[in-house]
Amino acid sequence: MPTVECDVAAARERLEDAGVEVESGNTDHERWRASRGGATAVAYDGKVVIQGANPADIEGLVREGGGRAHVYFDGACRGNPGPSAVGWVIVSGDGIVAEGGHTIGRATNNQAEYEALIEGVSVARDYGFDEIDVRGDSELIVKQVRGEWDTNDPELREYRVTVRELLTAFDEWSLEHVPREINDRADELANEALDEA
Repeated sequence: MPTVECDVAAARERLEDAGVEVESGNTDHERWRASRGGATAVAYDGKVVIQGANPADIEGLVREGGGRAHVYFDGACRGNPGPSAVGWVIVSGDGIVAEGGHTIGRATNNQAEYEALIEGVSVARDYGFDEIDVRGDSELIVKQVRGEWDTNDPELREYRVTVRELLTAFDEWSLEHVPREINDRADELANEALDEA
């Protein structure tokens, strides 16, 4: 259950600007509460407590934006195509900001990698980071997005366009291929999701 120390009036404004409905609190101590996706944010004096299965659904909007983050992503696939999952981790100078992993149904390994990349970058954008360094262990995805390799697969081309559009939200970004051991937490999250499915 993340607790974000912040100006709760400014956090409320960020939520409302993003189209999230903000309601009055349920007790004398609650300033307001808001829900989005699988999470609920409850504001008190000087802090917001986030509850629910997916705190990342709202936490990024509550936090004050800015700064630099590292985004690690990985897709997992049992069979190619087969049951698939994604894993991603966002790390700032303060440590792990958010992480997630879940199944995505039947996909190829490359589709799962792109889905993980898109989700990780989207969450980093929602958290308001200005700059991101993206890291993944799929050389193919990294080189396709950077424009070094092309693809004949129309679906992968569409994924590449989506990623490039998401990256325009940042003042600065980089995308690098890293060895699997550097990407172990994202890999672990994707594989845990498949194991639990």
